[in-house]
Amino acid sequence: MDPKKEAEKLIEEMEAEKGITLDAEFREKLKNEIAEKIKSEIERKKREAKRKVEKEGEEYFIRFSLNIRLQHLTLAIGVILLIITGLPIKFHESKIAELFFDLIGGIQVSRILHRIGAAMLIFVSIWHTIYIAFTEEGRNEFKELLPRKKDFLDFWQNIKYMLGKTNERPKYGRYSYIEKFDYWAVYWGVVIMVLSGLILWFHNFFLGIFPKFVFDIAKEAHSDEAMLATLAIVIWHWYNAHFNPHIFPFNPTIFTGKISKERMIREHPLEYERIMKEKLTREEKSDER
Repeated sequence: MDPKKEAEKLIEEMEAEKGITLDAEFREKLKNEIAEKIKSEIERKKREAKRKVEKEGEEYFIRFSLNIRLQHLTLAIGVILLIITGLPIKFHESKIAELFFDLIGGIQVSRILHRIGAAMLIFVSIWHTIYIAFTEEGRNEFKELLPRKKDFLDFWQNIKYMLGKTNERPKYGRYSYIEKFDYWAVYWGVVIMVLSGLILWFHNFFLGIFPKFVFDIAKEAHSDEAMLATLAIVIWHWYNAHFNPHIFPFNPTIFTGKISKERMIREHPLEYERIMKEKLTREEKSDER
């Protein structure tokens, strides 16, 4: 399609329909504007068609097993339930908390739902401990998540990149220092929340063993860590996992277990290189046989 010919045709149809003849100079200007719009639309459609073809033929890598995805799903449901039921209890005197209690049937219902969320958190903690202790995949994942010297170097490299001091981004392996921070923050939070939560949940039992100040410490620790965890999830984790401009508005990897080749190369280039080397080695061994 010739944009200028198409524009000429549209102007002629308009002139015939209106019964007018446009000034030659204005007519030429209008034709060029219409031709540019037609050209832009053609290019836009070509880009969309190209993206569609690329997406349909895009290569994917398995990043997370079903076991990991189910653990994350259980953790996510439990934590979200804890947040939406725990914050109204913490701020029970606020109007929003009163409205929330009215909607769900009272503060006692909120406490029951909160304990269901707590049970899910305890369950997935035990599940994950068994996973990393007794499965090869779990042990390998745990090793990959251990902090290393490179993580501190990557952090410094990323600071320099964001400040415009260098054009080179840090190259991450299976997990970046951001993802490792997420993981170990959960560890820290779970230990505090579970221990303090159990003391508050079974307070009669623990008050028979420990002095009251232990209960008071547990109450403050539970409350403050809950706020810290909520802010960390909403501001830090959700941004890095879903709201980052590169993956906005949603990152399906933790639910599907798959990551595209394009994202793998951009976000985990060292992991991609390792996978390709292993694949090449297997192919060479296969050819030798």
